[in-house]
Amino acid sequence: QVQLVESGGGLVQAGGSLRLSCATSGFTFSGYAMGWFRRPPGKEREFIARVSRSGVTTVYADSVKGRFTISRDNAKSTVYLQMNILKPEDTAVYYCAADAGQISTKRETSYEFWGQGTQVTVSS
Repeated sequence: QVQLVESGGGLVQAGGSLRLSCATSGFTFSGYAMGWFRRPPGKEREFIARVSRSGVTTVYADSVKGRFTISRDNAKSTVYLQMNILKPEDTAVYYCAADAGQISTKRETSYEFWGQGTQVTVSS
């Protein structure tokens, strides 16, 4: 069975850092681009970042560009999100997702597999 399990969330002060991990199994990890999304309280889920199958190409939402870094380790079937200079508006449930398509996209519907999410809370 396909599994994507996020970890590393928690409570952090504004200006601090967190590193999220998403451990996967049940599919050929290296054949999928991987993305991170988030859902702030009371809002819809939004795209954050995407990394290509090889890890060479990355794409970021404007809101996190320069602060967040997505990366992957295909040997460990794991994708990461390094979050720096965190702001209260970064408070959300963070999700990882897998996309088998050949075209880079920010659309939620393009991602086949999803994790259950991990809570990140940033205090001021």
